Amino acid sequence: MSPAGDKLLLSLLASPWASLYEACMANGYELLDSGSFQKLERFGSVVLSRPCAQAVWRKARPESEWRAATATFFRDGGNQWRGRDRLPESWEIDVDGARFLLSSTDFGHLGIFPEQRDQWRRIRDLCSDYAIRHHRAARVLNLFAYSGGSTLAAAVAGAEVCHVDASKGMVDWARKNASLNRLDDRPVRWIVDDVNKFLDREIRRERSYDLIILDPPSYGRGAKGEVFKIENDLPQLLKRIASLMSGQPLGVLLSCHTPELTPVSLHHLLIQEFEGRGTLDSGEMLLRGEEKVLPVPSGSYCWWLA
Repeated sequence: MSPAGDKLLLSLLASPWASLYEACMANGYELLDSGSFQKLERFGSVVLSRPCAQAVWRKARPESEWRAATATFFRDGGNQWRGRDRLPESWEIDVDGARFLLSSTDFGHLGIFPEQRDQWRRIRDLCSDYAIRHHRAARVLNLFAYSGGSTLAAAVAGAEVCHVDASKGMVDWARKNASLNRLDDRPVRWIVDDVNKFLDREIRRERSYDLIILDPPSYGRGAKGEVFKIENDLPQLLKRIASLMSGQPLGVLLSCHTPELTPVSLHHLLIQEFEGRGTLDSGEMLLRGEEKVLPVPSGSYCWWLA
């Protein structure tokens, strides 16, 4: 174990979270508590306190347990970590059978959005079922693909995946996650590009996909400085996506973390593109812990299933 890992283990064993240590490897993520606009989470053996605008209720655990967190992230007065020196440079966790490489970033992100766990399970199930029904692998396009949770879920189920993100660093991170899960030999295309430009090229090439997944940011910049604003660009983006669906489509998964875009909003966006075909299923994504821990809403999703 590295010196940073030694320090982390010693601090954990001496903290109120010592009883969690043996469960860390089997269950890599857990929401421990939330409230007062904060969330307390466990990532492997690391316990973090981070901002959470949705947590308007009171904390359930005593303040002493919150203070015992490995590190705390603040946005007051600019993004900053307290206790970042106690964090390993990077560490790995298992979540629902997939392994993820984590590292603290200047924006408070770690390289995983565990509120997507339910969607990852559904992707795996749908892609596995598609292969059985159609006697071929599902062709999956994952846009704004971040560190690749949905890509891993599809690849594990035998799908052919095209993973697209404008950040080379995030695509490299996703490829490391694929290696951690021994998926290097799976048919995954790793693309660093602006999503709209990539889609326009795919349309010209007359390519098609059975399942298209997208988790667009509220605001982003492409590989060459292209600006993406979700309120302006998402409707046109969905039109492009609709034109790329195969003749035997599986569906579309649209999710986002923009507060103004509720499950009903996403439902309405998709029904305008796919009305009269298939079914729609929408809801809130949730961070979860044990049964007694209040789930935290963390974005919206909507499935169009053909």
